[in-house]
Amino acid sequence: MDKSIKIYIAVLVLILALILITDRDQPKPVDWRPTYAVNDKIPYGLYVFDKEINGFFKNHKVERIATQTPYEFLDANYDDNSEEEDYKIKGTFINISESNTIDDQSIKEIFYFVSHGNSAFLSMRTFPKLLLDSLKIEVISPLQPTGSTLVWLANKRLTTKKYNFAQNIEDYFSKIDTLNTTVLGYQSNKLKQKHINYIKVPYKNGYFYLHTQPVAFTNFNLLKSDHYRYAESVLSYLPKGDVFWYTKGQNNESISGSPLRYILSQPALKWAWYLFLIGMLIFIVFNAKRKQRIVPILKPLPNSTIDFTKTIGNLYYQEGDHKNIIDKKIIYFLEKIRLEYLIDTTKLDDTFIKKLHHKTGKSETDIQELVFLINEHRNSYHGSLEEDLIRINNAIEKIIH
Repeated sequence: MDKSIKIYIAVLVLILALILITDRDQPKPVDWRPTYAVNDKIPYGLYVFDKEINGFFKNHKVERIATQTPYEFLDANYDDNSEEEDYKIKGTFINISESNTIDDQSIKEIFYFVSHGNSAFLSMRTFPKLLLDSLKIEVISPLQPTGSTLVWLANKRLTTKKYNFAQNIEDYFSKIDTLNTTVLGYQSNKLKQKHINYIKVPYKNGYFYLHTQPVAFTNFNLLKSDHYRYAESVLSYLPKGDVFWYTKGQNNESISGSPLRYILSQPALKWAWYLFLIGMLIFIVFNAKRKQRIVPILKPLPNSTIDFTKTIGNLYYQEGDHKNIIDKKIIYFLEKIRLEYLIDTTKLDDTFIKKLHHKTGKSETDIQELVFLINEHRNSYHGSLEEDLIRINNAIEKIIH
């Protein structure tokens, strides 16, 4: 191995080691993203709720809808062969998320599910517009956070305790159908403004339970003091029965399958990896620039045929055998005409002249002059052979070049 390569590798290894040593004692930054993913152990994940949900709904079946949309799940459980055309399942559909993850077709199916005597519990900050319009409800999100949020339930016989959420998530219902809607919970900010955050809305034979504080079910609050009791109280309003929890899109399906995902998830390793790639790129560029071989200049091979021809021509010329040279030039010319243009050269007449003119595109006058010179030479009329050689050679050059 080249000595310079060893130096490059040693420098990169040293830099990597320094980064790892420096970062070893650094506390890992907290991931505050509100993912609401059931496998996330970060503050705003639902890992704890996923593990404890059976305790919240004791003696009831909890089924997770993880691979289908609500429409696909509910439609597959609809029995349209029976006389009453009812659902094969009964209970409560629930969804807990930061924002709406349910498509409009599924919302329509949830309405139909509720209309058959079932319930739906949705705890989210952003509700589907179709749902809000159908139930005549409006939700507002304050533009400026006002600090922590105090939450409590409306039914004092259930509990009178108020819970202080550190998160300043203060979305609330600003408009409800007061004739049909039951208020189940409130919240207030440090300005002592009281708002509705939990309601029960009837729809045909069932009910919608809508809640604007999904943070109540996150790891952060379920593990903080006695805040789990608030989540427990919120869910206690739901009718007894099976629970169908929609978790599709909250199971970390988007986690990268790359072998580098762990390296890229750790700041120290990520920067070490980037430095390694940059270092290798610099090494390749500079090393290739310094070690590139000089491309030798190759002289073209001499054309011995041309040299031979020139030698023979010079020999004839020096001997003064001009007639022989003229004869060979005429033979060469006519042979070329026969091979390249497929013209009969037996008789050099007007027909030959016109054919050669059309096929070569050369001047007809130049062709006539050449034919005249060839015929004149063949008829043994010889003036100055040296002058004839020059004239015939020039005439041939005009045609074949």
